[in-house]
Parts: sequence; C-alpha cells; structure tokens
Amino acid sequence: MYAAERQQEILRLAREAGRIDVLSLADRFQVTAETVRRDLKTLDRAGLVRRVHGGAIPAGRLDFEPDPGARLTGADENDRIAAAALAELPEGGSIVLDAGAAVARLAAAVPVDIALTVVTHALPVAARLADHAGIDLHFVGGRVRRRTLAAVDAWALRAYAEIRADVAFLATNGFSAQGLTTPDLAEAAVKRAAMAAARRVVLLADSSKAGQEHFARFGSFTDVDLLITDQGLAPAQQSAIEAAGTEVVLV
Repeated sequence: MYAAERQQEILRLAREAGRIDVLSLADRFQVTAETVRRDLKTLDRAGLVRRVHGGAIPAGRLDFEPDPGARLTGADENDRIAAAALAELPEGGSIVLDAGAAVARLAAAVPVDIALTVVTHALPVAARLADHAGIDLHFVGGRVRRRTLAAVDAWALRAYAEIRADVAFLATNGFSAQGLTTPDLAEAAVKRAAMAAARRVVLLADSSKAGQEHFARFGSFTDVDLLITDQGLAPAQQSAIEAAGTEVVLV
C-alpha cells in the first residue's frame, strides 16, 4: 500500500471512530509506529486531523455550522458531493471556497498536482490549503465568527467586491425553490458577495438541507448554475430547482 492510500484509510478510520492511536494503526497496516507518526503529521499539516497524545482525532468538527441534531450526520454524503465537485475545478483558473461542510471536504480533496488560485474567508479551508504547492491562496479577512470560523462584515465584503473568479463553491444551511438561507445575517451577506464575485456558482449541499428555511436569505436558484447533492433529494424538489434554470447532479 502506498503512503497516500494508507493516509486516506487512516483519515477514514479517524472520521468513523472519532479517535485513532498510533500502535493500533501500525499493527493494522503492518508498518512501524514511526511510519504512522509521519502519516499523521502529513494529515495534521493538511488540516485533516489534529494530533493528540498517542494518536489523532479528526479535524472535521471545525468545518461548518451544522443545524441542531445534524452534527454527526451527512459525512458520507458530503464526501460524495465533494468528489463530484472536483470535476468543476478550473485547471489553472480561480475559485472561491465558502465556509461549509461539503466545501471543506472539497478543499481536502483538491489534487496535489493541480494549479489553482483560491480565495476563501473560511479559516478551516485556508488551513487545509496553506501548504498546497500548486495553490495561490488568498485569505479574505474580517471579523471571525467563532461558531463557523468564517470571516464576515465589511472587510470581507470589500475584498469580494474586488475580484472576479471562475467558479464559486457555496454552502447553505437550507435550500428550497424559494431560496437559499443561513442563520446569520453577516454570513448571508458574505455568501451573497462570494456569489457575485464569480462567473459560475456551484452549490454543494446534502439533501437534509432541502426544505429547511433559516433567518437570513442570501440568494435563489436563479443565481446558481449547478447544485450537487445526494440521492435523498425528492423528485418534486429537484423539478422545482431545475425549473429555475439550475442543473442538478445527484451523487
């Protein structure tokens, strides 16, 4: 097994179990403890796990502001959504990455050999891509919301007003034919600015968000070119979204 394959499996185990230890992993993969420590160091530097005494824990808990009761669900769906979104990356182009679970997983899955200019206001996303050799990373500053670790307010809005990216990858807490919503007005404003800063908008959202409505509205499907979601989206919901002119891909 190659190191990259072993590291991917270690990440999967960490997300499933919540914690992994060096000695168990060494026994599982029939490698030395030092090899496992190097793997964990690599994953830690990529922002995918956080090393603790004797092992590591997944870093995914910092990725997004989940709805109540949804903290432990949606990981598999978001991994599939992120994998499908890789096809939308413009090689040699520029993208905006929003704060959100599926978007953070997309950041973690960006190939090591791709060249991209990336703009983000999400601290976890920036941390994951900071050491990526092929990426020209631009971090949008502002007041950081502790719950989502996303920069908001005037500084962030001014920064997005100054760029025009190829693709914006957006997240949402709720979506329906009536619009896209999130709990916080400041985050909604930044999402709206991020959408306006790109020629193409791709929404990454699992089907549990469908039909949910939150306090702050930041867009509609007339603003979205593509929705990537999972097979749980109801046919009636899909039809209503497509009627607005948005392409829907189910994974």
